[in-house]
Amino acid sequence: MSAHASHITTHVLDAASGRPGEGISVRLEAAPGIADGTTGQGWSLVASSRTNDDGRVPELGPQSLVPGTYRLVFDTAEYFDRTSTVSFYPEVVIVFRVASAEQHYHVPVLLSPFAYSTYRGS
Repeated sequence: MSAHASHITTHVLDAASGRPGEGISVRLEAAPGIADGTTGQGWSLVASSRTNDDGRVPELGPQSLVPGTYRLVFDTAEYFDRTSTVSFYPEVVIVFRVASAEQHYHVPVLLSPFAYSTYRGS
């Protein structure tokens, strides 16, 4: 495992303003059955946080996760409301797969009021 405190990290850049997406609520959730090894219903909360003044969440959840499917949910409505910006997406949900308990996963988001993109960062 790398020197990161969390297995999953993220950051948000407001591409329209060219500034970090500060203060955005972010949830890390595990797919049904990941957390408890069953085929339960619904996603389970693993961790939650807010982006810092640099748009980053350097510590989100545990240092290690079991392989499986997870998602990050960003409360973009709250952010755009706070910045008095009309927008289309009230949430950004990114579903991804953790293939290795040994690798770090960084999931950045480039955000604008009417679009977003993501990629696997380093």
